[in-house]
Amino acid sequence: MSMLAKLTWIELKLLLREPFAVIFTFVFPLVTLVVISGSFSIEDADADFRGAAPWDYYLASYIGVVIGAVGMIALPVHLAAYAERGILRRFRASSIPTWSVLVAQVIVGFLMMVIGSVVLVIASRLIYGADLPGQPLGALVGFMVGALAFLALGLLIAMITRNARAAQAIGMILFFPFFLLSGAGPPPDVMSSGMRSVSDVIPLTFAVRALQDPWIGEGQNGISLALLAAMAVIATAATFWIAGKKT
Repeated sequence: MSMLAKLTWIELKLLLREPFAVIFTFVFPLVTLVVISGSFSIEDADADFRGAAPWDYYLASYIGVVIGAVGMIALPVHLAAYAERGILRRFRASSIPTWSVLVAQVIVGFLMMVIGSVVLVIASRLIYGADLPGQPLGALVGFMVGALAFLALGLLIAMITRNARAAQAIGMILFFPFFLLSGAGPPPDVMSSGMRSVSDVIPLTFAVRALQDPWIGEGQNGISLALLAAMAVIATAATFWIAGKKT
């Protein structure tokens, strides 16, 4: 097994032992999805839910929430804790390059997103009979681009914070407004015009739309994909720039 594979396996086990990461990646999205989907019936499949069954609408939305939770909370808090405790310095001292640790963290973050999403799909299909994506390839593209964007954001948050508490505070401040206004809370069509305007510029909204549009058969959302790709590039560039300043 290569060094990167070993690191990835170790990091996955460590992250799965962190209650904070597990709660926000798996428990919170699952419980909230089950509750909010059960609050509506098939008769509610109107314009507010873009003509889709509420559980189909929210299933795609909450996969976006899983992506956001890993990128804004689980990954940056874990990495910031490493920096705070000097673990990254110890890796460097033991001839393990920092890049391999960061790549392992990104792989682990992506695996957490995949696992969390699979849990939501299985639960929603078993409980509500939710449909699989109408356009699977489009949904997969939306998932991949959204995941890359929020993993890049997670690395950036970890880079600009000095400790796990600061990373956690920033992550929570970002996560809950993003969660409520991205389409995972009230549908955008029932929001006030002011809230809808805010929703339209929130990065998690782009991830939700990139997933939701192909999921309910509305085609690929090119604008959301482009904005997510730009976010990934900008966040990655900023991370490398800050890392260069620190070394």
